[in-house]
Amino acid sequence: MPPTKHARTDPDPAPAFGAGPDSPAGAPATNAASSFLKNQARRVRGPVALVAVTGMLGAGLMILQYRLLAAAINGAAFDGKTLDQLWPWLWPILPILFIRAGLVWLSEAASALAAARVKQAVRESVMDRLLALGPVRLAGDRAGGLAALLTSGVEALEPYFARFLPAMTMAALIPLAVAAMVLPLDWPSTAILVLTAPLIPLFMILIGKGAEWMNRRQWAKLARMSAHFLEVVQGLTTLKLFNASRREAEIVARISEDYRLATMSVLRVAFLSALTLEFFATLGVALVAVFIGFRLMWGEMDFQRGFFVLLLAPEFYLPLRTLGAHYHARMEAIGAATALADLLARPIPPAPPAPMASPLPATPPGIVFQGVHLDYAEGRSGLAGADFHIEAGCVTALVGPSGAGKSSILSILLGFAAPGSGQVLVDGVPLAGFDLQAWRRRIAWVPQRPHLFRASIADNIRMGDPSLTREALEEAARQTGAWDFIRSLPDGLDHPVQEGGGGLSGGQARLIALTRAAARRNATFLILDEPTASLDSETERRAARALNELALDRTVLVVAHRLETVRASDSILVVEGGRIVEKGRHEDLVQNGGLYAVMAASGGLIEGAGGRR
Repeated sequence: MPPTKHARTDPDPAPAFGAGPDSPAGAPATNAASSFLKNQARRVRGPVALVAVTGMLGAGLMILQYRLLAAAINGAAFDGKTLDQLWPWLWPILPILFIRAGLVWLSEAASALAAARVKQAVRESVMDRLLALGPVRLAGDRAGGLAALLTSGVEALEPYFARFLPAMTMAALIPLAVAAMVLPLDWPSTAILVLTAPLIPLFMILIGKGAEWMNRRQWAKLARMSAHFLEVVQGLTTLKLFNASRREAEIVARISEDYRLATMSVLRVAFLSALTLEFFATLGVALVAVFIGFRLMWGEMDFQRGFFVLLLAPEFYLPLRTLGAHYHARMEAIGAATALADLLARPIPPAPPAPMASPLPATPPGIVFQGVHLDYAEGRSGLAGADFHIEAGCVTALVGPSGAGKSSILSILLGFAAPGSGQVLVDGVPLAGFDLQAWRRRIAWVPQRPHLFRASIADNIRMGDPSLTREALEEAARQTGAWDFIRSLPDGLDHPVQEGGGGLSGGQARLIALTRAAARRNATFLILDEPTASLDSETERRAARALNELALDRTVLVVAHRLETVRASDSILVVEGGRIVEKGRHEDLVQNGGLYAVMAASGGLIEGAGGRR
């Protein structure tokens, strides 16, 4: 079968994606993440431009509001104006407040829209890349790391596009607008603002560099923890059987504690950064206030102008403080984007040749491997010149020791891998010339670990063909031997199944998966990986006989270690070292005394459901 992963007990594996925080590749990884974020930002130029426009309009209204407020207070305090005389300055403030609130809402909506667009596009890109890579090229990745990347990794981009990117736009526009307004009114205050403003981004960057490294380490720990925890949950039954659950619980607790400490380290730096930014912003406003106060006392400035400048001073620093407060969102996005960019940069297999104009044959296919070689990216050889023939309309058993090349053969037939050399012929036509999706529609595949969904038994069987009638479901269940246990259930075919086959035994779940494959009448090629595993002796014999019935109008390839299943096949292919070393029927291969005979005698093949291994 295509490579599968088993539960691992390594408490500290390498991060699932991207360079480690301490590796020399850290800087290139950060550059790749920054490029990835910039490319995603191009998708949302419209919403970001809307944020900029609303920000500038809001800044203009804010300046007008403070000018009116300064004039009103100056008139009341120094010019002795009455309330009726102050209304021309006061009444415009109310609609200005409402308009500013509307602009803030519009800016928030545009930011949320930008984040949603990016998340959807990235999620689609990741899913497309995962499907393009296939299970063979992803065999070295941990399922938990992939799950964390699709969930937490993509969600970590939202604060960057919804908060940091708009804040960066505002930090570039609003201080300039405020400084331009203050300059003709009071150049010393403008000088103070311009000289102190760079201190905020400077210290933000200095502190952020260290926090960025820590955030990458935190993301690596999150991916590690997610991957390990998922694999522990998947292997919980095995851990219980071997009384290792308590030890694994301690390992999970230790990994969780490491992640907690890494998170607290990042937060500590984030709080230090916020404190530093607040300090410099407060210092700048205080200096402006002191200079204005002395100049008011010396009579060098009138109150209205000084008060107006003092009102604008905090607004000058506010976008910079907001940018600093959301700088942590950028660091978190960099950590996630490093992993996302690493995955999206993985090379995908070259596109197959254009599909042939002639459709796939509707009859059971005969398949020939001619000198097929398959090498994996890590240097491991899968097939080394495999030559064999799968007869049309027959049951062919594929046996061999672990790592012999059975998974590689199935990966090529399922379209997950392409031969490095040699070719695969389907009824004399190269498999590479057919449309891959059309070819897969002709295949019914029962993996080693079939998955059942949270639905009824009937709905699970219909996953292969939604048009199946109740009569067709019952007929397929009778054919595979699943009807005996189905009819004994209170609801029969309507019996609910939990996600992953919960509520059913392993053998019952496998029979339903086998029935799902048998019910697909348009599938002329069946690939079955250990179809009779977890079955009792009687059910196994019935399922083995059912394989011969399925082969009446189909070609069946069975990967098996069960002697009953192997015996029932029309032909047996023995794989070793990526080659077919023996071919024939059970009796002939046993008499030949080769690898098959050794496997049958030493327990490489299982004699019955309860026999020796």
